[in-house]
Amino acid sequence: MQTPLQITFRDMEPSAAVEARIREKAGKLEQFYDGIMSCRVMVEAPHAHHHQGKLYKVRIDLGVPDGELVVSHEHHHRDRAHEDVYVAIRDAFDAMKRQLEDHVRKRRGKVKQHEAPAGGHVIALNPEEDYGKIGTPDGRMIYFHRNSVLKKDFDKLEIGSEVRFTEEAGENGPQASSVTPVGKHHVVI
Repeated sequence: MQTPLQITFRDMEPSAAVEARIREKAGKLEQFYDGIMSCRVMVEAPHAHHHQGKLYKVRIDLGVPDGELVVSHEHHHRDRAHEDVYVAIRDAFDAMKRQLEDHVRKRRGKVKQHEAPAGGHVIALNPEEDYGKIGTPDGRMIYFHRNSVLKKDFDKLEIGSEVRFTEEAGENGPQASSVTPVGKHHVVI
């Protein structure tokens, strides 16, 4: 961290044990992502109005290169767990870790995207040698082996059968894995 960790206690006495726990949790965030520029944590014990005990509120402001991530764990009257300051701290840092993971994924361009499997038609079959070839809409020819066909449907394939597949690099060029027949007698899930 470029700026030292800042810990503030509001409406409660400072506690060395609580401060140590916060430093431990902040250190774990920094081990996960070393681009953290600053971290400010406020622990607040609001006055109990119509409630038996105090419900702790923990706020974390994390400075990162292109902005700030904020977690503010408000107390909820139904949530008695936050009567324990350590539980409130744990929950706030868990929420911050999730935010930080999302932030890191976005920065690295690894936002989850589900690619649709490629499609094509069987243009050649050689059952004696356990392979076939798929023609793709863009004119390419993709090799596949009997073991790549899901649900042991290799013997049900015919020239012209529509299939979906995952393409990967093979020893002799592109090849298909996870080949799934599509059509009236086949269902793709």
